[in-house]
Amino acid sequence: MTLFVVRTTTGRERQVVDRIYSKLKTETESGVKAIFNPLDVRGYIFIEANDRDDVMRTISHITHIKGIVKSAISMNEIEHFFEPVSKPVNIHEDDIVEIISGPFKGEKARVTQVNQTKEECVVELLEAAVSIPITQKLDAVKVIRRDTEEGAQSS
Repeated sequence: MTLFVVRTTTGRERQVVDRIYSKLKTETESGVKAIFNPLDVRGYIFIEANDRDDVMRTISHITHIKGIVKSAISMNEIEHFFEPVSKPVNIHEDDIVEIISGPFKGEKARVTQVNQTKEECVVELLEAAVSIPITQKLDAVKVIRRDTEEGAQSS
């Protein structure tokens, strides 16, 4: 198998992938094994196929395709797109956070639970009459005060 780079109209990569996928569902012998559209790369998609002719047949008559890059690429050139990016989580239970996006934007809350795998935390609004747990993405909150044992002892 060989990887080919196909140039597309910037911002239309997802539409191109969808059209290619629809076309491949109706073909029995296409030679295309995979289509890849990394979010970090604009104006290009990657197609894994037996040869260049298979790619050319597959992309023919599909709008928003500008062409195919002449030389194929190796898998190690794009493998970094497949590695999960994990950011260190610096939010802990009992931290006071400000919600910075969504319907509760600007509200202050106490973190009651952190799920690092899902990159979520459960918070309870500080100024709410009734304490209701709200699940937020970690990037939707910002720590404004850390309630630690050390901080409590130094006060």
